[in-house]
Amino acid sequence: MSESSGAIGVVGGGTMGIGIAYVFAAAGSTVTIVEPDEPRRSGLRTQIVERAEKSVARGKLTAELAAHVADTLRVVADIDDLDVGLDLVVEAVPEIVDLKHAVLRKIEAREPKLIGSNTSALAIGLLAEALAHPDRFIGMHFFNPVWAMPLLELIAGDHTSDETVSAAQALGAQIEKETILVRDVPGFATSRLGVALGLEAIRMVEDGVASAEDIDRAMVLGYRHPMGPLRLTDLVGIDVRFHIATQLSESLGPRFEPPQLMREMVERGDLGQKTGRGFFDWSEQ
Repeated sequence: MSESSGAIGVVGGGTMGIGIAYVFAAAGSTVTIVEPDEPRRSGLRTQIVERAEKSVARGKLTAELAAHVADTLRVVADIDDLDVGLDLVVEAVPEIVDLKHAVLRKIEAREPKLIGSNTSALAIGLLAEALAHPDRFIGMHFFNPVWAMPLLELIAGDHTSDETVSAAQALGAQIEKETILVRDVPGFATSRLGVALGLEAIRMVEDGVASAEDIDRAMVLGYRHPMGPLRLTDLVGIDVRFHIATQLSESLGPRFEPPQLMREMVERGDLGQKTGRGFFDWSEQ
């Protein structure tokens, strides 16, 4: 990664928060990650430093930047522990409106120059209702794994300023992401397209059209997709896509209604890679 500077905060130490914190730290920024859960918080530094070491071994990160990650990364328990006036704070907490509202209010009290929300489907206008200065707020939809996926989807709400958009685009460039800018509409661009394809693939499995493996092979070999829609759904999390589809069906209609097979898999706990089983068997991987 190219070296940049800046002071960044990330709220949420889950999969996405770890990835976001890593890419900024590996680009030379000074990063503070907030995670209130003590067991999860205790392992964050190790996970991020180990990711930097793996990147060095693969020739994707310099030893100097890996040392920067290890030397400067801060892990804290509360948003109140963030420095005042950071260049950017990104919230990466679960897709629950009330939770995001509470987190965004606390972030704004730390007076960052820019506030980003890592959301794949929640309306930016809805989230901005928690803020006194929505002009400084923008959707920043990262993709998993954050260090490998080159896209950053930026979502401008009705009150997002042009200056905020430009600043977010510049930050994306610093972490070597290609940015796209979309309007604040249900599902934005990526979730709307990706979930639609994934849901249709699930319906095809449900209807016995073909096996999950062959449906994915059709898209990989016939349309040059790097990964099939069902394997991607397993990686994202079947429960995550179920939640997004449910939200989209409320605003865009029944074509986004989750298939019965998807409901049954969520109820069984077959959620994809993270549980070892989804449309594919991940137990040996």
